[in-house]
Amino acid sequence: MVVNGVLGFHHATAFASDAQRNVDFYAGVLGLRLVKRSVNQDAPEVYHLFYADAVGSPGTDITFFPWRNIAAPQEGAGLVRETALAVPPSSLAYWRERLQAAGAALEASDAHTVRFRDPDGLRLALVGEANNRPFVAWDDSPVPPEHQIRGLCGAQMTVHTLGATERVLTEILGFVREESATDGVARYRVGQPSELGHGFLEVVVAPDAPRGRWGRGCMHHLAWRTRDEQHLAELRARVAQAGLQPTSIIDRFWFKSVYFREPGGVIFEMATDGPGFGVDESMNALGEQLVLPPWLESRRAEIEANLPPITYPPTKIVP
Repeated sequence: MVVNGVLGFHHATAFASDAQRNVDFYAGVLGLRLVKRSVNQDAPEVYHLFYADAVGSPGTDITFFPWRNIAAPQEGAGLVRETALAVPPSSLAYWRERLQAAGAALEASDAHTVRFRDPDGLRLALVGEANNRPFVAWDDSPVPPEHQIRGLCGAQMTVHTLGATERVLTEILGFVREESATDGVARYRVGQPSELGHGFLEVVVAPDAPRGRWGRGCMHHLAWRTRDEQHLAELRARVAQAGLQPTSIIDRFWFKSVYFREPGGVIFEMATDGPGFGVDESMNALGEQLVLPPWLESRRAEIEANLPPITYPPTKIVP
């Protein structure tokens, strides 16, 4: 059965601790552009920082809630374990050297992947990927255009049991299960190839794993691309029919979103491709100023006073 599902990754959102350290690593080391400096709309005392390609193309951004004094996570079921970012295959040697020069914590890797952790312990992987994908190089990045990160290309999450999770992935979201999975790990292709969908999702089945708990260096949710609000509404209706209690369609100003928790416990978001990050500030000045949703603008002075200052461009840049 062919399902008109999601188109691939839209973004991924994680918890961090120190905001400036987060900017220094993702912009100064990984060379991503800070395309939006805003706040968590449900907790405006906390930043929401968006990093992406030069224009914030859907599928290229990884975002963070830098929560001061946040506790360490408990790894386990119901959490995303690792997030993968695409780079050209010929760039993997460059990235090994760059990450070593930056003092990043490198982990066991192979010929096609460089695994490491960010300063808060978030598990990341750079995967050599030859596929074309929507991407706009950022001229002011400390990383040369030919080596820049192309966007999200994969994730791995842990669940206690597979059945209900697989039905959501394949029957509602349109993922396709691949035959290359190993024991205890099911692998799915994300998105519709005709729509330039990209990426993979690995589901680790660990019946005896403890229930995971969020903390610093932990992914909060994965977001999947939809073409427009009509496509989003159609998918939301499917999720609701499955009894998974999706949110209403929420206007995030740069895109519209629906959230739900898949049966294994991981929070999924479905988000529209547009209108994009240039809707409320100049594309030439993305990320330079704090942008607030209209309903919080009257509290700007209070919110700015409670947020730690951020220096951008970052204070530490690996050349």
